[in-house]
Amino acid sequence: MIEWLIGELGPWNWMVLGLALLAIEIVTPGFYLLWIGLAALVVGAISLALWDAAFWGWQVQVVAFLALSLVAAYAGYKLMGGRKTESDQPLLNRRGEQLVGRTAMLSEPIREGYGRIQLGDTMWRVSGPDLPAGARVKVVSVNDLELVVVAA
Repeated sequence: MIEWLIGELGPWNWMVLGLALLAIEIVTPGFYLLWIGLAALVVGAISLALWDAAFWGWQVQVVAFLALSLVAAYAGYKLMGGRKTESDQPLLNRRGEQLVGRTAMLSEPIREGYGRIQLGDTMWRVSGPDLPAGARVKVVSVNDLELVVVAA
């Protein structure tokens, strides 16, 4: 039955597949199906021109579709992935890194390497040399969710 359907519809199988993939691309996020849909449309257009050729069987069409899909997906990746622009606010979603260079007073003393400071409305765990509560410290780096401080 499938062989009959492929033989009966001819190149329009590829056109329908390509349009279906493009329609699915509209509904789903990303750009992956766009390139595969375009490859199916190209194979359909080639099939319209070569339908009567003896070598253009369904096996050759599938191989051509797979090859064009790979080439189109790679070209699309290069085309879409090559536009990396620098942000004017590179630390926007890195709150801890925004605090590097700021000074604050210790809310809790640093004992055995760990203490707490308050910056803004947030209490931060800090690591550094042992210091008493109220000592002024400077944030020098961030280690996960912990600020590394030195005496200011």
